[in-house]
Amino acid sequence: MTHRDAPSASVSTARTHRHHHWRRDLVELAALFCAVAVADGIANLVAHGPSGPVLLAASAVALLVTAAFHTWWARRHSHAPPPTATAATHHGAAAGAPAVPGGATSLWRMRTTVRDEPGALASLCGALAGLGVDILTLQTHPLAEGGTVDEFLLRAPRALPPAELTRAVAQGGGTGTWIERADAHDLVDTPTRMLGLATRTALDAAELPLALRQLLGRCTIHSIPATTLTGRPHQGADAPVEGVLEGGMMKLRDPSGGAITIERPYLPFTPTEFARARALVELDARLGPRVPRSQDVLTLPEGNEITVRRADRSDLAAARAMHDRCSSRTLSLRYHGPVADADRYLDHLLSPRFGRTLAATTASGRLVALGHLLWDGDETEVALIIEDEWQRRGIGSELLRRLVAMGVEAGCDSIYAVTQASNTAMVAAMRGLGLPLDYQIEEGTLVITARLDAAPVGSRLPHELPRAQAPAPDRHPFG
Repeated sequence: MTHRDAPSASVSTARTHRHHHWRRDLVELAALFCAVAVADGIANLVAHGPSGPVLLAASAVALLVTAAFHTWWARRHSHAPPPTATAATHHGAAAGAPAVPGGATSLWRMRTTVRDEPGALASLCGALAGLGVDILTLQTHPLAEGGTVDEFLLRAPRALPPAELTRAVAQGGGTGTWIERADAHDLVDTPTRMLGLATRTALDAAELPLALRQLLGRCTIHSIPATTLTGRPHQGADAPVEGVLEGGMMKLRDPSGGAITIERPYLPFTPTEFARARALVELDARLGPRVPRSQDVLTLPEGNEITVRRADRSDLAAARAMHDRCSSRTLSLRYHGPVADADRYLDHLLSPRFGRTLAATTASGRLVALGHLLWDGDETEVALIIEDEWQRRGIGSELLRRLVAMGVEAGCDSIYAVTQASNTAMVAAMRGLGLPLDYQIEEGTLVITARLDAAPVGSRLPHELPRAQAPAPDRHPFG
């Protein structure tokens, strides 16, 4: 508020400085002479008049009575303090939007466009104070064409309808207002949030789409590879190095090849948001391919040990070798298409840009199973493939449980698996999660959807960022 209201404050200060004029000095001097003449007349009257002492005593009594009356009146009718934000809040409470101390409140995230002129922000803040709304944080996004987009974190009385809050913002001069519920995670200041997102991106290349989603709020993120799965150049995969910003869409060059598009049609992106998103992408490009190298060694019921770890494109050769050892039935259950085409999808599936992949390897280092958590858009898909010799040993259930925990960590609301009704192992693994399931059959293909909001707390991985609606992949027949 200071940056816009400072000009009006300086004007007000300048007006308080007045230059003395010689006429004013003459008037004050004349008043002083009159006061001396009156005092001299009263003194002569008291000293030489017939009832001087009585008049002096009566004057003293009158002065005492006047002083006592003034003291009583001042205590009974105290002067009201100058209007402040607190007074405005009480006025708003009387108008029908009570702000009861210690009462139930709600957190809101609000963005609105404000004229960049002195007093504009003050008017908006006054309108919010009139409803008993407390401003917790404020970010300002200057616009190239003038004006600013201001982003508020508000604490409002729970009984206050969002429509009334939006109406008050419009009356205070805000336009293009957007509002949504917030939670305690939004209390983190912007520099801290950016550092957290940068840390996540630095540790894991698969975090870039999720970090962009956390940064920009509700939006749809698509990673467009440089080439299609058939090897042809992908339409729309070209993007300039500096990126493109057009209203509610931005396109950035993907460091791994292709482009990343981000769409938010309900609210245009600001140049500040574009600069922050581009900084995260540049960080990803400088660090290069990376994936966490932590691993867990598990003992199967029959006594064999397997290692579960993250996989990426460096495991491409081992994954193709596993495909060669799998039967045609296993490949068809996984990819729902011609078995000969299975290998061409591995490069896409192992890319950290499109999701996360877990690999299960034996003590000798042989890769025997892959589990994929894939995102692009507004849904999340999970898929498994286990080498025939290692099926029915609990590997699929273990991978699926870990993928679900990753989905919860990423903020996914649900995951779905595309399989065939005859794939009883996959159906049993999904049922073994203990989550609410929805089944849908489309032309012989079974789609099983699990809602993650009911996931047990024990399966949730720790993370410091707020829950969000996570991205996931388009449903193509080869998953």
